[in-house]
Amino acid sequence: MPDFQMIDTGDVKLRCAIQGSGPLVIMVHGFPESWYSWRHQIGPVAEAGFTACAIDVRGYGGSDKPAKIEDYGMDHMVSDLVGVAQALQPGAPAILLGHDWGAPIVWNSALTRPDKFQAVGALSVPYLGVAPMPFSAIFNEYFTKRNRFFYQAYFQPEGVAEAAFDPDPRNFLRKFYYAISGDAPDNSWPVNKTAADDLLTGLTDPDPFPAWLTPEDLDYYVAEFEGSGFRGPINRYRNHERDWAWQMPFKETRIEQPAFFVAGTRDLAYNMLGGADPIERMRPLVPNLQVAEVLEGCGHWTQQERPAEVTALLIPWLQSL
Repeated sequence: MPDFQMIDTGDVKLRCAIQGSGPLVIMVHGFPESWYSWRHQIGPVAEAGFTACAIDVRGYGGSDKPAKIEDYGMDHMVSDLVGVAQALQPGAPAILLGHDWGAPIVWNSALTRPDKFQAVGALSVPYLGVAPMPFSAIFNEYFTKRNRFFYQAYFQPEGVAEAAFDPDPRNFLRKFYYAISGDAPDNSWPVNKTAADDLLTGLTDPDPFPAWLTPEDLDYYVAEFEGSGFRGPINRYRNHERDWAWQMPFKETRIEQPAFFVAGTRDLAYNMLGGADPIERMRPLVPNLQVAEVLEGCGHWTQQERPAEVTALLIPWLQSL
């Protein structure tokens, strides 16, 4: 079992689940998860000769939860990872792994701080470079202006999503986890809603839940969000304009470190807006992309839905570095 430490990053304190010794591998979760989403990988990574460190991102679980929206900008997320690396293995560049929002966090950390991070791995969300406009402008054009529902647009007004999710985290988590899993039917995600609709209406509460998330696993997540609420996690979505401005100096920069990427064919986040093959779009921007796999039938929760397959790809890559 991992040991839990509170790491002072210089800005906030983050709860970190740590196991093993050797080169540092920092694991970064997405929304709405916690360090626990890496539970299947922590032990194998440690046994392979690394220090596995799965963090609670700021705003989640046992980590600090700043109040302001701007406290969740990408610049702070990158600074947090630099702080963890410096605290645990000063002077030694760390390896990064991220899933969902954790993927953009580790991609941007590798992009902007190559002095601190020697390699980067991501699940679900590919690196497609610095966009020509903030992502909020993109989804407003594709969805909101066409009166189509988009979950990130729904997250923008302060307090709306929090009021829907905070009173019953179990209801929200069950429906949200299932809707974008590989087990859900094709029509499980709201594609026919209007821009004025809410997220939860129409989502299925499955019974039983798919086996990759046990009742005990769900209980753990529910307890975490009963304690922390959803404001901090949702604030990450309210920083698109700020993040884009911060990225501007790096719009011509490539991620040169060794890289790893795994997604699922049924992951809606893998190719959110359609278009060309995301992996082929990524290769010029991440020229040392050493592993790039798409798992047939896998949904969004990559390392939880397919732990054995992800670990079997991950460990040899880590050992090759």
